[in-house]
Order: sequence, then structure tokens, then C-alpha cells
Amino acid sequence: MQDSIPGITPKAMAKELKDLEQHKLIQRIVTNDYPVKITYRWTPYANTLIPIIDALKEWEIKHRQEVLKK
Repeated sequence: MQDSIPGITPKAMAKELKDLEQHKLIQRIVTNDYPVKITYRWTPYANTLIPIIDALKEWEIKHRQEVLKK
């Protein structure tokens, strides 16, 4: 996951994941294999953000040229 976010440090990534978990937006899943595997998944509560994210994406598509204009 960290590789998909350029420039983020392990410490910053851990803090963001902890914050998302505290806000009930992600669930941390620990698999007691060797080595221990930690995965994350969206919570049903996080899914309530989907309409907002979709609206932001639509806005960006409609206004991309204006935003990128210098």
C-alpha cells in the first residue's frame, strides 16, 4: 500500500491508517500466520462517503480545464 503513495514515510502511513481506523473508516485485520499479515478493508460506514467522492470526481471532470489553466 505504501508503494502506491509516492513520498509517504512509514511513520506517516501508520498515522494515517490509525486515524482512519479510529474514525471507523477502515478495519484492520491481523492474520496470525508467519509472518503476521495485516490487511485493511473499508467499513460499511466508509461506504457512506461514496456519493461524496463520486460528486467530487464529476466536478473534477467538468472543471479540469479551468483548474489546470495557468
